[in-house]
Amino acid sequence: MARVTVEDCMKRVNNRFLLVHLAAKRVIQLRKGARPLVEAPKNKEIVQALREIAAGVVTFETLPNLEPDQLPGEAEHAPVGMTDTESALQELTAPAALEAEIEALADEMSTKGTTGLNEDVVD
Repeated sequence: MARVTVEDCMKRVNNRFLLVHLAAKRVIQLRKGARPLVEAPKNKEIVQALREIAAGVVTFETLPNLEPDQLPGEAEHAPVGMTDTESALQELTAPAALEAEIEALADEMSTKGTTGLNEDVVD
């Protein structure tokens, strides 16, 4: 099977930082028992997630609909609230309005490097 690359995924998600967050959220779903959407046997969760992103079946818009169903009897043992990882990822997921700001900052970093950044832009 051909290797999945970051460049394949970047055709679908135009920002590396957002790609990392999308892939991490999908890995969490897969580890919780979500059904893989792309046929790729014997792959670890991260490779499976990247394959799904590259294929265009996993996006920020479709991600909430891909949560695994709760198994019978799991409700009484389910943790209250989110795990620290899920909470951190939720806080770090950029809403659509913030995506343009992130892209502008990434473009600035790629052209000027990190030494020329305007400190007012970075909080």
